Amino acid sequence: MIARRQFLGVGSAAAASLLVPMGLLPRAARAQSVALLDPLTQPRFVNPLPNPLAPKYHFLPTGIDGASGLPLFEIKAQQIRHDAGLVDPVTGARLTHTAWGYGTALQPALYPGYTFELPKGLAVKVRYSNALNGVTYPADVPLDQTLHWADPQNNGSLPGVPYTGPVPLVAHQHGGDTASLSDGLPDAWATPNNEIKGRLFNPLYQYDNSQEATQLWYHDHAVGATRLNVYMGLAGNYFIRDANELSLNLPKYPYEVPLLIQDRTFLSNGELFYAAQDPETPDLPVPTHLPENFGNTILVNGVAWPVLDVEPRKYRFRVLNGSDSRVYDMTLSNGMAFTQIGSDLGLLNSPVAVQMLSVAPGERCDVILDFARMAGQTIIINNTANAPYPGGDPVDPATTAQVMAFRVSLPLSGVADPKIPANLRPLSGPVPVLKAPVRTRKILLFEGTDTLGRLQTMAGIVDATRPNLNGTLVFDDPITENPKVGDTEVWEFYNTTADAHPIHMHLVDFRILNRQAFTGTITPKTNSDGSEGGVLDERSIKLLGKPRVPPANEQGKKDTAKMFPGEVTRVIAKFNRPGEYLYHCHILSHEDHEMMRPYFVGPIPPGR
Repeated sequence: MIARRQFLGVGSAAAASLLVPMGLLPRAARAQSVALLDPLTQPRFVNPLPNPLAPKYHFLPTGIDGASGLPLFEIKAQQIRHDAGLVDPVTGARLTHTAWGYGTALQPALYPGYTFELPKGLAVKVRYSNALNGVTYPADVPLDQTLHWADPQNNGSLPGVPYTGPVPLVAHQHGGDTASLSDGLPDAWATPNNEIKGRLFNPLYQYDNSQEATQLWYHDHAVGATRLNVYMGLAGNYFIRDANELSLNLPKYPYEVPLLIQDRTFLSNGELFYAAQDPETPDLPVPTHLPENFGNTILVNGVAWPVLDVEPRKYRFRVLNGSDSRVYDMTLSNGMAFTQIGSDLGLLNSPVAVQMLSVAPGERCDVILDFARMAGQTIIINNTANAPYPGGDPVDPATTAQVMAFRVSLPLSGVADPKIPANLRPLSGPVPVLKAPVRTRKILLFEGTDTLGRLQTMAGIVDATRPNLNGTLVFDDPITENPKVGDTEVWEFYNTTADAHPIHMHLVDFRILNRQAFTGTITPKTNSDGSEGGVLDERSIKLLGKPRVPPANEQGKKDTAKMFPGEVTRVIAKFNRPGEYLYHCHILSHEDHEMMRPYFVGPIPPGR
């Protein structure tokens, strides 16, 4: 697995020097030998797509918070049985699987979780509780204890020993302009009944909902276990509505449909399977963390390759990539364009027609599809993105090259088919332009090796003035980004790896300024945890060609953006709240293996 990685535009000899002899590693304790469900035997475009905006899928307040008088949502993460539309290929019997979902005392837990839909300005209180009592990770979704993770039982690194203790959870509001205590940071986890807690645990969150109309989402974010907790089902939609959006007369439910796209792999009995052994490195302990996870079955809103019956009219689709590692480059089988009207954190200035919709993990796209004059047609969303992205293996044309289908089979109702306006922000005004940055920071994206010789993704800094910190850093290293409250800064992300990394910044809505190719020199560095990283020599950086401004559909408010190989991606953001936050790759397998760093807005407290 390590052999396929090469640094781009930097010294490959330095990269080679980071490899650890595999013969020195312990033999695998247990091989993963399982029978997988063949995705070719599964129904395609048969199972109906659920609409998360249907009233039955909305979270209902469970009460009023006594101290604040605000609506209160008391949400529990619980173990459930989920029906993804799979069947036994021999008997035809329905297959269900163990999953984790979000619910309340009034609403049984579901995967995906229920949908928040709230007006701008209505603050709410949310109490998340871990109700996975007596539950641990399934044997075929094992947790590798050699990573830096929550480790509730203080087991330390136990190579070859799957974790069997209580599951740590913490819910993060992705994209939220939210106080640090309510962000859902990785160290704010707790086990069932809050028996064991992380250093940042907070029992009650407040979501201010002060942002313009947008699609946020919520998902688990426990340190070192995010990939598995989300894989088990802990994710859901979160919508904020405002007067500007309502004035546009855009398609509304049932003509507005969120699409949460995730890939999964299943065992022959229908249970989830998460790969934890690399056949190319058989000497590694099992379970072992792998650089990425790519499933062979595409789920949308929890259903495998679903179909949506539609009328010959306009629909609004809120696309969210909730996959571990997979990017989707989506096109429509009839050649129709997507009309994109919004990105991660709100509406664009005006609609943009795109033939291909590229969505990386964590990103959202707000699009209109017009099925007028298509009665009787079936239109498939196809996917052409290589995995890893962009230079990895091609998608399987028989499985992962297809996402879902639209069947234009319903008669046109009496509801008016709206016209999409040229100005999408008549009341909000144009997307604000951020100006006058007070400083520019250089961030390093890197791939080295951990103490077992496995590929390890990392972030760090490019700053020759700080020689003790310059280069790759791990999560627990000192904070290196410390904006003042109210500061506007430019962050330059230098990607020295072979893959694109969708970098997510908590708290802020940023703008992509430009992207530009570069070369530079890498020298090895041993990190504080013993892993082998590197330093990008700041003086050696040579910028190539002219900076490229982002395409029109990336010129809105963003919280997650693709940082391409061999390029520096420049973003600008205003840091409006004090406290601890994060930036990290939203490939969940990467953030769980150290491609995640804290930053702090305002004075850093003693001891942090």
